[in-house]
Amino acid sequence: MRNYWSSKLSKFSVAVCIAIHPLLSLAQFSKQDATIAKDPSQEKYLYPIKPGQPGSLAGTMGELRSTHFHSGIDIRTNNMIGLAVLASKSGYISRASMGGSGYGNVLYITHPDGNTTLYAHLDEFKGEVAKHVLQEQYKLKSGEIDLFFKKDQFRVKQGDTIALSGNSGGSTGPHLHFDIRDSNNYALDPLRIGAFPEIVDNFPPAPEKIALVTLHTDSRINDRFGRFEFYGNKVGSNYVIASPILANGSIGIEILAKDKLAYKSPFYGGVNFLEVYVDSALVFRQSIDKLNIAETRAIYTLMDFKTMRSKGTRFYKLYIDDGNQLKFYNESPTDGRINVNPNKISNVKIRMKDSNNNVSSISFKLKPNPVIKEVTSLEPMAATADLLYDVTGNTMMITAKAGKDLGARALVYTQGVSQEVDPTYHNINRKVYLFDLRKSIPDSILVNNKTIRPKIKIAIPSGTEYKYYSDLMDIEFPLNSIYDTLYLNTDYAVDKTTGNEIFTIGTRTVPLNKSIRVSVKTNRTYPADGKYNVYRSTGRAHSFLGGEWINGRLQFNTREFGEFTILQDLEAPSIRAIAVNNQAVRFKIRDNLSGISSFEATVNGEWLLMHYDSKTATIWSERLDKKAAIKGTFQLTVKDNAGNTSTFTQKIP
Repeated sequence: MRNYWSSKLSKFSVAVCIAIHPLLSLAQFSKQDATIAKDPSQEKYLYPIKPGQPGSLAGTMGELRSTHFHSGIDIRTNNMIGLAVLASKSGYISRASMGGSGYGNVLYITHPDGNTTLYAHLDEFKGEVAKHVLQEQYKLKSGEIDLFFKKDQFRVKQGDTIALSGNSGGSTGPHLHFDIRDSNNYALDPLRIGAFPEIVDNFPPAPEKIALVTLHTDSRINDRFGRFEFYGNKVGSNYVIASPILANGSIGIEILAKDKLAYKSPFYGGVNFLEVYVDSALVFRQSIDKLNIAETRAIYTLMDFKTMRSKGTRFYKLYIDDGNQLKFYNESPTDGRINVNPNKISNVKIRMKDSNNNVSSISFKLKPNPVIKEVTSLEPMAATADLLYDVTGNTMMITAKAGKDLGARALVYTQGVSQEVDPTYHNINRKVYLFDLRKSIPDSILVNNKTIRPKIKIAIPSGTEYKYYSDLMDIEFPLNSIYDTLYLNTDYAVDKTTGNEIFTIGTRTVPLNKSIRVSVKTNRTYPADGKYNVYRSTGRAHSFLGGEWINGRLQFNTREFGEFTILQDLEAPSIRAIAVNNQAVRFKIRDNLSGISSFEATVNGEWLLMHYDSKTATIWSERLDKKAAIKGTFQLTVKDNAGNTSTFTQKIP
């Protein structure tokens, strides 16, 4: 059941509000607080859902998402659809968009001060703009639509109901996504710009873990090279790692931290303000107070992308990594990389602050320790792992079982020249070899009579266009498509079970900023019927990329590295009727491989609007004339990306 908000609060509801938020006074929930300003120039931002009543959030601006920075606040609607969404300020509706993914149904209101507010994941629009959008959908015969309006076309006053809250697009649950953007399309922090009294936050950010990362082959954390995570213990309102951490050389700090949004709330926000002090001296400052909507994918330079991909956790890098061009560090005195003082223990403190100025910190000590060969803390390798290979930054690390000879050398081949290399460090359990790829890129490494071939073809510098050519594949890298120097590895194999060709291009734990163009030479012949297409493989899952044959090669674009294969899709989409009557039609549509490409419904040959929700695979009808019945021959046609088609036909009396 939909819950429509009334602007008048009962005495009972006011009492309940104060009981829920005892820190707020009666005055904060009085009608005067939600009164609309008579002069638009004097308007403050109005909380767009039930202003004057306690609100709660499920997300904040700057929060780390998998592919982007979160650009606004997510306002909870208590899992309900249909709450009135109010214009936060007077102005005019400048844009309306409807779609089955992303923001879903979204409205933009531009205000006299030049800022624009955005209201996303809506269930439906209200007023004249709703009628206009519906008419345009029928005119253009498209459910997905993006319209821009003139200044005087759809004017609204602060407090007008512009829509009903929903769960459309990529939303994972009913809520309202709310942005405030300036005239340059930068997203501003609504909690700082709006200063909404409906949101009470007295909880400081809390760290879950920190990680220390070696940034050079000569660097060490607890005598080892790599990335290592540590938990802190809460002491009062702050956190401490009690035991000193042995360190040497240049290291970077990362933090997994979240900002609790309310008492007993399961939701957390991001931590936009972070500082690092070494021996009380500020060495790093990050301040996410606004976001450039056009460059949110640059999150991959701020977040530890490899850890996010491999473990699912999103750590903030507390140093400015190569390729990071974000404007969050204007007040940072250094790039945050710490060169460990070899002569004394260094006291490190990470200070965290949220948008409501709640502060907490985590402290630890770095104890200098010289680089050593015999590292007693190295644990045994898994029984099935004889030889492991990894590339981090500019360093290749090979790990092998110790074998009979603890100090046994590796035989390294580079461009036809062999060289014996000692372990960088070892113990009775394993031995580790480190290679600086800036100096040379090994073709193969022989250890314990086992060989690793990294198959790194070339080092591609960032900030340039680059074209890689080979007998197996050609790859075009546009300008700024990679963030840092790329050690490009490629490979070809045939799946022994399926016979499918597998093309490996890069590593999925390395991010791409822009799509690259790939042209592969296949060893199999494929019919040009459109049923065979390129897919990116992740385990057993496959993502459709398409492709086209040009001069005997299959060409496609990808914005992610990984493994790619060519699959045939002969199965048409499925159509399952949920409701078919003269008032509405509703269906579930799915496709097992290439995915839904398009769908179209008609009644007696006349186009019928069907809305689509990608996350539930549901489509449903909306008539232009609400009084007109759906009567006659109904037909639904659904196509997948491989061109397979399904049709549902039924007479509706």
